[in-house]
Amino acid sequence: MRRHLISAADLSRDDALLILDTADELAKISERSIKKLPTLRGRTVVNLFFEDSTRTRISFEAAAKRLSADVINFSAKGSSVSKGESLKDTALTLEAMGADAVVIRHGASGAPHRLAGWVRGSVVNAGDGTHEHPTQALLDAFTMRRRLGSLDGRRVTIVGDVLHSRVARSNVLLLATLGAEVTLVAPPTLLPVSVGSWPCAVSYDLDSVLPKSDVVMMLRVQRERMNAAFFPTEREYSRRYGLDRDRVAKMHDDAIVMHPGPMNRGMEIAAEVADSPRSTIVEQVANGVTTRMAVLYLLLGGANLGGEDQ
Repeated sequence: MRRHLISAADLSRDDALLILDTADELAKISERSIKKLPTLRGRTVVNLFFEDSTRTRISFEAAAKRLSADVINFSAKGSSVSKGESLKDTALTLEAMGADAVVIRHGASGAPHRLAGWVRGSVVNAGDGTHEHPTQALLDAFTMRRRLGSLDGRRVTIVGDVLHSRVARSNVLLLATLGAEVTLVAPPTLLPVSVGSWPCAVSYDLDSVLPKSDVVMMLRVQRERMNAAFFPTEREYSRRYGLDRDRVAKMHDDAIVMHPGPMNRGMEIAAEVADSPRSTIVEQVANGVTTRMAVLYLLLGGANLGGEDQ
């Protein structure tokens, strides 16, 4: 039985809660002076990154090492991929080396799904194109749960470049599974055509949604994926969809501000908001290691999570 984590949609409510509860237990270990567990000793985890990454790659590496796994970091730059090697040949090379798990980030949507058909180990999607990023959604849910308790009935507002955001898609799917009410706020040009089929509401007016929100998650405007003008100017975007001090004042006292990073300070989020007590941005980075430890622990430890069993 092969076990993969490719999409947040593959996780049932029980699967998601199992990961979050396991992360809660592993968080206690992260507070100790010696943070290692021998759980995955002798297992090999390959970080296969075809796109630039700081937080996600380091987070997965730290997670695997804290579970005592052997970690191989693969970067497309400086590898045979730059000579024209295909994803399949790279996968077969990793398979020959005995990889127990492959963590893949790729610019093409669907690459982890293809990879899962070529290797015997577990495949974890660390972001594919504009499709999904399930472990980011899990760490966001973990962060919300630690701050707010149960997510049932909580109102989560996701603001910004939804069109190019794999984080938004995974968060909408996972948070709906966990009972939260999600609202997307963005200019019409930055919403996907298929958004009507997502389990969420849509608004174009940030100010009307803020007072009702328990969580406001800001998304980065992904200029590197844009091949057209999606809004007039950065100043105009920031004025209508940026989170500044005046907008934060409209939120209720217990509401929190999130951002998956990296941030464009001064555009989608003001520096003073990003550094305020409401902000969970640094917590999200710390919780990312714990949550990814839980995913690797459960996948390689034999729990049958969502994904393809082939």
